[in-house]
Amino acid sequence: MKALVFPAQQQANFSVVLVNYKTPDLTKMCLELLREHAQEQRIPVWVVDNDSADASLDYLRTLDWINLIERPSVKGEQGHIAHGKALDLVLDKVETDYLFLLHTDTFVYDKEVFAMMMRECANNPEIAAVGCVEQINRGMLRETWRLTSRFCKHYVRRAKTQLGLKTKEPKPYRETHLKSFCTLWNARLAKSHGLHFCMDDRVPGYTLQDRMVSLGYGIKFLSPRKIFSYLDHIQSGTVAAAGTYGKDHRRTKMYEASIKRLEQQRGKAGIQASA
Repeated sequence: MKALVFPAQQQANFSVVLVNYKTPDLTKMCLELLREHAQEQRIPVWVVDNDSADASLDYLRTLDWINLIERPSVKGEQGHIAHGKALDLVLDKVETDYLFLLHTDTFVYDKEVFAMMMRECANNPEIAAVGCVEQINRGMLRETWRLTSRFCKHYVRRAKTQLGLKTKEPKPYRETHLKSFCTLWNARLAKSHGLHFCMDDRVPGYTLQDRMVSLGYGIKFLSPRKIFSYLDHIQSGTVAAAGTYGKDHRRTKMYEASIKRLEQQRGKAGIQASA
């Protein structure tokens, strides 16, 4: 592991962490967008590689402005557990009060998102985390339809269960847990209670959020419209990029379409900048 040491008086009050696993193109794009801001503001950036053994790790080893941790793989370990344990490695090491979680398929175009989310914590020191429960911005119409259909499905399944009919288990129709593609956590508070991201077999951060709420701390929920005015996120992009879904899977096609759109946006921005 290589680590960077910043002057205490200049270091930001938060660190950024990403977990990389076989996403060379996404990882490079994500970090390129962060580099200038991180260096100017003296923001510690941590990247944990989960034994990618590919071009993405080769790329990370060339960067002298990040803290790189190379985490060996564990046989039989599920992907979300590996991700959570990687986050915990950084949580144990950071000395800043706050920790920003980003995914390698999150592309921050407006760096004001960091200041905006930090202000939410500064306004209330009892806030444990700030983030969004949706991974994409569907817009009002699509979100309303999604919530309505999930509401109906939930109660139909509950009714079938009560009647003794065979059905799938009713899932909550409303999202309640922050998604880690861009989430700010009060690391100091979590560590003061001996808590971390991967505490069971759930999605990393879900149990941490529940525990912090049970202790009386608050969670600040940002609307998709607000957070996606600062950034783009490819839903399940890291999984699709690693080839997990398969060539013809719906998520793979969504990923490919999103990458094409982002490259077109970057191309236009480059033309405008040179004009």
